[in-house]
Amino acid sequence: MAKLKQLVDKDKRIVAITNPVSYKELKDRTNDYDLLTPRRFANKYNSMLFKPVEFNWNGKYYTIQYNHCAEPFCASYNQEQAEFKGTRRNPKRYRLSGKRNEKGIICNPIPTPPLNKDSLGCFNSVFSNWSIAEEIARLVRIESFEDVIPVYRFHKEGCVNEGSTPFIDKSLFYKQGKSRNGSQVWQCKTCKKKTHTIPNQRQSTTYGMKRNDILLSLAKLIVNKIPISRSLEILEIGASTYYAKLEIIYRKCLEFLERVEKPAFENKTFEEIWLNTDKMHYFLNNVRKKGQGAKDYKGIEDLDFQTYIVVTAEGSTNFVFRADVSYDWDTTFEELDMDTRKYKTDHLNEFANPNARLDYSIYPQVPSKNDTQSDAQYKKALEEIKVRGRYVAGQHLNSTYTTFAQYWLIKELITASRWRMVSDMDNSIMTAFYRVFADELQSGVAHHFLCRTEKDKTKKEAMEEYEEAREELRDWGENEGFETKHTDELAHYYLIEKLRTHHFHKETVSPSGHKHREWANKPIEHPLGSKDRGYYKIDCKTDLTGYSPTEKANLMLNVNDNAISSFMQMMRRRLSILERPLVGARKDGKSYIYANFNPKYAHMAITILRVYYNYCLSFKTKEYEGKKKHVTEKTPAQRLGITEKKFTLKDIIYMR
Repeated sequence: MAKLKQLVDKDKRIVAITNPVSYKELKDRTNDYDLLTPRRFANKYNSMLFKPVEFNWNGKYYTIQYNHCAEPFCASYNQEQAEFKGTRRNPKRYRLSGKRNEKGIICNPIPTPPLNKDSLGCFNSVFSNWSIAEEIARLVRIESFEDVIPVYRFHKEGCVNEGSTPFIDKSLFYKQGKSRNGSQVWQCKTCKKKTHTIPNQRQSTTYGMKRNDILLSLAKLIVNKIPISRSLEILEIGASTYYAKLEIIYRKCLEFLERVEKPAFENKTFEEIWLNTDKMHYFLNNVRKKGQGAKDYKGIEDLDFQTYIVVTAEGSTNFVFRADVSYDWDTTFEELDMDTRKYKTDHLNEFANPNARLDYSIYPQVPSKNDTQSDAQYKKALEEIKVRGRYVAGQHLNSTYTTFAQYWLIKELITASRWRMVSDMDNSIMTAFYRVFADELQSGVAHHFLCRTEKDKTKKEAMEEYEEAREELRDWGENEGFETKHTDELAHYYLIEKLRTHHFHKETVSPSGHKHREWANKPIEHPLGSKDRGYYKIDCKTDLTGYSPTEKANLMLNVNDNAISSFMQMMRRRLSILERPLVGARKDGKSYIYANFNPKYAHMAITILRVYYNYCLSFKTKEYEGKKKHVTEKTPAQRLGITEKKFTLKDIIYMR
């Protein structure tokens, strides 16, 4: 029988990260902290740059190291740091360059590059592998739950059978019927003490809950854009009850995913997966904590915090794999201070900092003897972080780290033969994909496509361009002698002809005389256009040399951002806390009146919506049997093939 569940505590280490810093190095850092300048200190302890980080999850060990070249056309792509021995001065594959907080590795020339590849002298941003592992651990933890393990007292004090339980020796106890929740009541035969046990999931899904009758109603209000204040009025509950029930619904969604989604992905292998990733931002209301009144308050922070949400969906089915808020609501400045003191991160490069993903990655420390920071600079930095500490708990994250962790988890969840990814020209998304899927890209089973749109068009202009594109396509088909008037077929034929001569890469000769390929940055217009964006351009950042024009056309025809745009619009339309800003009557600026104060609850609401969107909302789907087309309504999960059933919120909440 399944036991009752609860969300795991922040101190629970679901993912156990092996500390990459030895005890000896910690002692050396402490000794050198006052002796060396920050620059010399950072240079001495920069071994973390290429050092793999190991962690354990579900009894399996994983290793990550993502500081390598991230340009697929470069000969150094996905190559570890190495020394070219036997050449003048024995140069290494990469050299570290840049200012302290803008460090990167540059690809050095390769003495004997492989065929059609050469070192392109790429500048690649570097990241903290340790901090990426910490972000993976955070995303796993916030979506994990565990059994509720109660502590029972089955005997009165001094009972001779004290220490025995009915779970081990039933002969020492009487069964005294069932409680109102359907759980067993036990009585000790010696001391006569009666004990009620807690029910399991089948006996009661609402144990310990007051007003459990509102769960379904609240879930419907959440996914239908009813503001929190209106929900409190409708359900006649207080704010604390609202957030407590929100957490319960969130946990029920996680249990549903564990029971339905996880086994489905474990037992299915996909021929091809189209990842569509983008970031959405909303503004978190910045409020002071309790006790931080205006009387003793000094300094002021911005009233609105720009907060990013990283979303990845499946392009052909609209199934949303993950939607994560780039905010760690469990981290504290006290913990940051301890880490800064322990690891001396205020004198290290960011790639060696376990907290590099945080907005404030170090806690200001009193300048050391050879420090280059003045007392005035230290006091200013300390005051700034103290002011921030008076506001919303937790810290914003660098969204690139969230994207790294999201891709890593998706790759672990899904087994696919081929990977395709569509994004815009967002460097944070591209660099994460190029590093997490480096092996797949290098072997040619993964490709990255760009979808470039102009977002300043009006809806009328976009629709006019959409109709114009289809009319031009029909005219082209008629001139070329095609009998079909079907625009999808014509678009396929058009791309085949276009891609016979058009290439997304170019041939270049390096100064050393080596011939190699590079991305040409020559996008083409998608022949179909889009209703809400009109004409848009498509490109490919990886090498398609081995593909025929027909195969390229099949790929390029699928390049769009419809899946991710659909879910982001759904978030805007159905979650009041993610509503676009309103303009007040006085027209003195934008108001984020519906934005929430705690991103923890924003993440919960987004996850609830994601489960509802994937498993409960059906969309019209065109399916073909030969040349016959028929329209059916399916949920994204049904379209992806991981379930045959359309679920309801009642199924999810009450485990049906």
